[in-house]
Amino acid sequence: MKRTVASDSNVEFEPEFLAGLTRIFDELIPFNKVLGLTIKSLKPGNATGSIAMRPELIGHYGYNRLHGGVISAGLDAMGGIAVLAAIGARHMDEPPEQRLARFEKLGTIDLRVDYLSSAMGEHFELHSTVLRLGSRVATTRMEFFSATGKLLAAAAAAYIVS
Repeated sequence: MKRTVASDSNVEFEPEFLAGLTRIFDELIPFNKVLGLTIKSLKPGNATGSIAMRPELIGHYGYNRLHGGVISAGLDAMGGIAVLAAIGARHMDEPPEQRLARFEKLGTIDLRVDYLSSAMGEHFELHSTVLRLGSRVATTRMEFFSATGKLLAAAAAAYIVS
């Protein structure tokens, strides 16, 4: 059976579910904190986040350019959280803690990043969308923007969900 994610879903998450997802993202995955990655918006199948530039994230000292690994890791994390939101929306009949437990099965299968322009600036915006949520695999598209809205990198990923 083919399952897709509707981009106009009217699902409203409970505060407990949103708090649980935020806790997983912010506290249980310490690497997100190392990146300085924060969630700005979380909806079924979509997530936005941001990263503030810091000296520890510089990849090229001569240009103060963000390291490509930060971009890749940030996009991967945002794709994963969008998948979790999509899974949470699909299983609204379950209590929040049961939906949050589904995170344990999530893992990146494949990630492709296209670096389109140098990432320089004070902060960056990340957007992710679930293109398809199947019973075993989810497919996402992610984008990495400058503070002025310039597209700096685009990515696609597949995640195991069961």
